[in-house]
Amino acid sequence: MPADDEDEIIQQNESEGSKTLTETMNELDNFLDIPLEISAELGRTPQTIRQILALKPGHVIELHKLVGEPLEIYINGLVTARGEVVVVNERFGVRVTDVIDPLEIIRSGIAH
Repeated sequence: MPADDEDEIIQQNESEGSKTLTETMNELDNFLDIPLEISAELGRTPQTIRQILALKPGHVIELHKLVGEPLEIYINGLVTARGEVVVVNERFGVRVTDVIDPLEIIRSGIAH
């Protein structure tokens, strides 16, 4: 292929591939209203069916997390951040303390 033809193809690809900021923002706007499920996990513990059936009001289920240890924040079932429990207007909330690298999230999502 002659050099002139290669330069023309490169210029054409560059002009087709370059988008204005407005075009990119308009495309991103299409995704901003997609609903996601956010949940936070305080901890886990294995239990037998016998233990579950024996539960009564007032029983305490001990979790394998220490007080003050960060809890996991899930978005659509994938751990995406860590945080700590806070109280806001008499309701529980989670303060985000660490956001997991997006590439790590993608890798863990593919592995599941």
